[in-house]
Amino acid sequence: METWPQIRKWRAHERQRLVAARMAFRGAERQHCDGAIIAALSGIVPRGTSVGFYWPIRGETDLREFVSGLLDHGARLSLPVVVEKRTPVEFRAWHPNALMTSGVWNIPVPAEGERVRPEVLLVPLVGFDDRCYRLGYGAGYYDRTLAKLPRGTLAIGVGYELSHLSTIYPQPHDIPMSIIVTEARVIRRSSQT
Repeated sequence: METWPQIRKWRAHERQRLVAARMAFRGAERQHCDGAIIAALSGIVPRGTSVGFYWPIRGETDLREFVSGLLDHGARLSLPVVVEKRTPVEFRAWHPNALMTSGVWNIPVPAEGERVRPEVLLVPLVGFDDRCYRLGYGAGYYDRTLAKLPRGTLAIGVGYELSHLSTIYPQPHDIPMSIIVTEARVIRRSSQT
């Protein structure tokens, strides 16, 4: 594929295919994979830090119990909130009893709360490649957000191995993750990427 229109069409097809596969992934095998992902994250996410995470939709790995446990180690948690379309998201403080409201795409977001700048960002993957590029839902919110975060922010893509692609055909607007975690492996972005 050489042109952006070809890549955009391919990405749209892959998104549909990968989300359908993820939604069909259920039962004991999924629970086992979720446990392996959380075990890997436990060894990567620093304790006592500011962590931005996502509210799971469409079969994404559910990290709410994991991140809630980080509160016991002094973490500060936040969720992304779309304040304005086509701009970076804002992160608002979150805790298990936070008042929630429906955000863009009816995703629950904190109804109120302090704005937070995460040091670690847990990002859902629709697809990914070995160079730590992420295929998302196509709206570009995470790419715009990652481009504006301070250098040194640890961006961890989280997903299932079934979402692996040989490439996402990265474009100039695509921002790679620092690390990708699946049930099978941890991929760290090399300094050459």
